[in-house]
Amino acid sequence: MAGFVVIEGIDGSGKSTITKLVVERLGSRAVLTREPTKSWIGRAVHRGDKRKVSPYTDALLFMADRAQHTEEISKLVKRGKVVVSDRYYHSTVAYQAAALEGVFPGDAFKWLLDANLGFSRHPDLTVLLTIPPELGLKRVAKRGRYSRFERLEFLEKVSRNYLRIARADRTIVKVDGTQDLGSVVNEVVRLVRQRKI
Repeated sequence: MAGFVVIEGIDGSGKSTITKLVVERLGSRAVLTREPTKSWIGRAVHRGDKRKVSPYTDALLFMADRAQHTEEISKLVKRGKVVVSDRYYHSTVAYQAAALEGVFPGDAFKWLLDANLGFSRHPDLTVLLTIPPELGLKRVAKRGRYSRFERLEFLEKVSRNYLRIARADRTIVKVDGTQDLGSVVNEVVRLVRQRKI
């Protein structure tokens, strides 16, 4: 079997660690990817993280990186791989809609969702790791540095946006990210196998 799995959640939800462990558990047929990617477009996204850029520029850079990433995902799935991605379009909708709040004339969430759905591959499974933003920030604090997105008020908006996406897409499964690491990994692997991905 082949397919495409996405693991999402706010900063500090454990996404990166869980994605890596899930790929290890699935074995050689699984491939780990992440956004932003390591491509030249992904590097531009990272450079924007260190500079003050327009929230529109930010959103469009993430989408440009995703367009290229989506092509690579499709090629891997065609070769029979299970692609497990640490973030995908859900992140852009959740984070950039929060960043565009009060700037975009209208519903930035809807604009971003429609734009991304126009070219993104629909995952076979999306796992949304849910945790309180306060806990996410406590976990992030252990790294010793914060990104521009890692502020409580901002992460609260992002968390609400993720829940809005989950309400609109019944293929998204919420998993309690406050559980111990092993339990979360077991649950994600169980969901992947249940869908015969």
